[in-house]
Amino acid sequence: MLPNRTGHFWEKRYHSSGFDKNDYKRALNTLRYIHANPKASGMRSGFFYDFSNYGTHDRLTDDGLTEWHPAFLALGKSLEECAAKYRGFCKKYKPQPKPENSYRWGSKLLPKVVKGKKKKTSPGQMKLPWAEWELLTTEVQAVAEKFVLANCYDRKIAMKLFVQDGARY
Repeated sequence: MLPNRTGHFWEKRYHSSGFDKNDYKRALNTLRYIHANPKASGMRSGFFYDFSNYGTHDRLTDDGLTEWHPAFLALGKSLEECAAKYRGFCKKYKPQPKPENSYRWGSKLLPKVVKGKKKKTSPGQMKLPWAEWELLTTEVQAVAEKFVLANCYDRKIAMKLFVQDGARY
């Protein structure tokens, strides 16, 4: 791998591996990494995010979907102690800074060659056409609302996702 080079041409292929269910240290580190993604990316200043289950771990709420991992439950003798220790563990997280001078394959040449062309967005990065979708079923809507409200930081703001023009979705 060459220094200051990123992208599929320069880097190793993505690799992921599982871990033993009794590896509590890795389980907690993985859970914290997932919960810290909105903070690390700059989307949020803290760990609370409406589409994350961090709130279930921090406030011990029931979102109807989350089951606490045995590693979380091993942090203390009571759920309140587990939550307090996990909260402290998360606050210590410091994401690795991204290198500033990285050059993707063709990044210097491509802007000079292609001018005025709109950048094509991959399907995974496209905005979802919520208005074009059919309304959610009542059951799916109820689970989604329960999850978001159990995990959000501010319930008033989160409710705006479900109430528009006085109608509840």
